Amino acid sequence: MRKNGKTKVFNNATMEDFNNGLNQHIGEPADRIEGKLKVTGAARYAAEYPIMGMTYGVFVTSTIAKGSIRSLLTDKAKRSAGVIEVMTHLNRPEVPGYDKPVDQKKTRYYGQEYRLFYNDDVDHYNQPVALVIAETLEQASYAATLVEVLYDEKPHRTNLLDNLAAKITPQRPSDSVRGDAEAWKGAEVKIDQEYHTSIQVHNSMEPHATTAHWLPSGKLLIFNKTQSVQSTKDAFINYFNLNKNQVEVNSPFVGGAFGSASRVWPQEMAAVLGAKKVGRPLKVVLERKQVFNMIGYRPYAIQRFTIGATKSGEFVGIRHEAMGMTSTYEEFVERITDPTKSMYRCANLETKYKLVPLDVSTPTHTRGPGETTGSFALESAIDELAYALKMDPVTLRLKNFAEQDYEKKLPWTSNHLLECYKEGAALFGWEKRNPAPASMTSDGYLVGMGMSAGIYKSTRAPASASAQINPDGTYIVKTSVADTGPGSATIFTQVAAERLDTSIENVNFQWGNSKFPPAPGQFGSHTTASVGSAIHDVCLALKAWLVELSISGQNPRFAGHLQDDLTAADGFVRVKNGQERISFSDILKANGLSELVVTNESKAGNEEKTHSGKSFCANFVEVLVQPQTGAVKVNRVVTVVDCGKVINSKTAESQVFGSIIWGIGVALMEEGVIDHRSGGYVNNDLENYHVPVCADMPDIKVKFIDKEDSILDPIGAKGLGEIGMIGFSAAIANAVFHATGKRIRHLPITLDKLI
Repeated sequence: MRKNGKTKVFNNATMEDFNNGLNQHIGEPADRIEGKLKVTGAARYAAEYPIMGMTYGVFVTSTIAKGSIRSLLTDKAKRSAGVIEVMTHLNRPEVPGYDKPVDQKKTRYYGQEYRLFYNDDVDHYNQPVALVIAETLEQASYAATLVEVLYDEKPHRTNLLDNLAAKITPQRPSDSVRGDAEAWKGAEVKIDQEYHTSIQVHNSMEPHATTAHWLPSGKLLIFNKTQSVQSTKDAFINYFNLNKNQVEVNSPFVGGAFGSASRVWPQEMAAVLGAKKVGRPLKVVLERKQVFNMIGYRPYAIQRFTIGATKSGEFVGIRHEAMGMTSTYEEFVERITDPTKSMYRCANLETKYKLVPLDVSTPTHTRGPGETTGSFALESAIDELAYALKMDPVTLRLKNFAEQDYEKKLPWTSNHLLECYKEGAALFGWEKRNPAPASMTSDGYLVGMGMSAGIYKSTRAPASASAQINPDGTYIVKTSVADTGPGSATIFTQVAAERLDTSIENVNFQWGNSKFPPAPGQFGSHTTASVGSAIHDVCLALKAWLVELSISGQNPRFAGHLQDDLTAADGFVRVKNGQERISFSDILKANGLSELVVTNESKAGNEEKTHSGKSFCANFVEVLVQPQTGAVKVNRVVTVVDCGKVINSKTAESQVFGSIIWGIGVALMEEGVIDHRSGGYVNNDLENYHVPVCADMPDIKVKFIDKEDSILDPIGAKGLGEIGMIGFSAAIANAVFHATGKRIRHLPITLDKLI
């Protein structure tokens, strides 16, 4: 028996009774429910699904950055052993959606999305120009080397610094002004500096992969690396004019993403098109070097940050100008200036954001998209101002704490940033810091202590879930949400178990399939608040329906009672303040049901109109700098986070560890280097694109304020995935300045910048 749509709400008091207030699951450090599958190799990723008749596709990619294809010589490849087909723009199947106008109101990127094998144009280096399909991966890889491509090359532009004059205002501008935009000019103390951040490339453990199969019925089955099975499903429905029942997307396990799998990339369309072309299932996996140019990245950015203050430290005015890079066919915009708009109390502020279109692939969202970049300039400039004022950096931030969101002119849903400062400083031992630069040493190293603050949006999107009770008292909870690795499946099991008043072992949580109730993609730090709320609501609705059946079902045990007379908890419907009760299982039997299923959609109310939701953090970092070589090692980190109620203390801590580790990479190592003669990356592998390893790990302490946000959502959680990275690179740069007296405003901080 099923019930769909909006579930009947009886009255607030009764619905509260269905959640008996126990916190036996939420907050506990539960182990990952999928952990054993992953460590034993039983978890299947996008390229690991065995299908009879599988074929393999390998891309041939362009060696120019701009121009067109004059000719494709594929005969030699076609004659190679095992080759089934060589697909290009000349012989691909029809894609009706390619010629549909883009609805610019619905797309996250303004412009025309990249269309694989659409025509003979080349828009960036390493663009796919052919797909060799063969019986084995080895045969396809070899045959791909036999394809010859002749080009008509055109002059290209890939260097942001050389093309600043070509800047444009995005079609979706984010510029803002409040108060007097030039108030900073009259300030007693001013900082006016330029900050640069380099390209950072997504390099998750699992390369981007897709397995596609067109079934004889005409249904399209996709196994994909994606952060949103619903987005992938909707994309291919649109491309091929299919209905919602003709596409199924599976992505239960994702080997890392944080933005890189948030949209459709070339290997997805290649697998679907190729499978249609050869009439067999097809697997396409990108090589590591292809990920650099085909998959989005955090773009290079230049920021001019100006801030003026009184001698006592009150901010008078701020100007924040940012410039980023994008492709020529799409506008990728990110929230670089957003932290500046809301982080501090300042009556006078101006922000500007421009783009430079280049002959590169479109950038994409990368952990803390925009805010990670923008907060480097913001938090570095605040540190510089603190030194100019001869004021402690924590004191300066406290003095300019924003009691509300001055950009939106709204109160916070919750804000415990002051506690983050206090707890972090105490745990770190900030009081031991000698404020003078280059004044602290240890065992021959210069010691530096720096800090920063972070802010990131906390929102809630519509989400759906279903909850099913079985005769044996076990439950099945389903939603299509992805779990890219942060432990979402585990925390949603915990939420369901608590709301159903049962043990975690009794809840079978299922996710990552587009057949399940629709959920938003796992990005933007809204997954827990959105999907967690849907699970909260549907579990309470299931218990409410059990109460209803106990009153008015086929064989009601409590006929004559009102809803207010009863409560559902611990597997029973019982009379309040009485001994009478009936088990959930017996209610099913009494009504001749083998199962009971409720499907529900949950969405926010008016809270985003009345309040501003944000997560906050304070980062404290100690670095050791070798004075002769300039080598920097992050020695200690303390990060305190206000992310609302922590659902699982173990997975939450792991999330922040990941932010810190990536933040070390951003500050000290990561830099995608383009050879502007060709437009391709010089360091397009994990040997030369440097990321932190075990030897780089500092002592890390993470603390959560762990206070519910009762306004944002019913489970009290705020965003966590991004906030740990916001401002963190600035904390390292500030610590390096404290250690050496050298202010580095261009990330990453490499040896050459300190010697």
